[in-house]
Amino acid sequence: MYQLDQRRLYLCVGHRDDLTDFLPAVLRGGVDVVQLREKDLGDEQRRVSGVLMAAICRDFGVPFIMNDSPYLAAEVAADGVHVGQDDVSVAVCRDVMGPDAIVGLSTHDPEEFARALEQPTTYRSAGPIVATPTKPGRSGTGVDYAVDCTKRSDQPVFVTGAVTADNVGSLVEAGLRHFVVVRALTTAPDPYAAAVSIRRALDEALASVA
Repeated sequence: MYQLDQRRLYLCVGHRDDLTDFLPAVLRGGVDVVQLREKDLGDEQRRVSGVLMAAICRDFGVPFIMNDSPYLAAEVAADGVHVGQDDVSVAVCRDVMGPDAIVGLSTHDPEEFARALEQPTTYRSAGPIVATPTKPGRSGTGVDYAVDCTKRSDQPVFVTGAVTADNVGSLVEAGLRHFVVVRALTTAPDPYAAAVSIRRALDEALASVA
């Protein structure tokens, strides 16, 4: 089972036709957790993408996580599943995937996070700290919320919401340690260079507060 305490840079990405090029590039650049987050395609395409991504991540020694469905996650031999507040429960995820699987849970406010603390997760997420197109209709939670969640949690708290090479240092200074990245990598003209840039800024910030 993968330990997530020292894994800092978590990519969420949907299906894309260049996965065999894109995914190895960002993994070489420093991404150390990957999630397939695909809301628009059916189970068959998600299954095909999941099998491909799981194999690539395995080659790099990086945990691969499926979004929403523990059943699909189990089918593609993913290392875990990430669910939201309106998806199947963490308990169901554990029943389907077993006690050693990674199970992540999204939270967006203090009450949700308080309930998450009582569930058998592997990690929790907090955010988005600012409004983002990947979470349409959801306002930003602010950095203070994510910092408070991090302080209260005995597990890693991955922060979501427009994390970039330019702001990750200030987020580390605020007390955050684990970050989800989407657009900064998925829209980058050079995904490898973008991942290297974010990872370098993150590692430098972590070293300065150690």
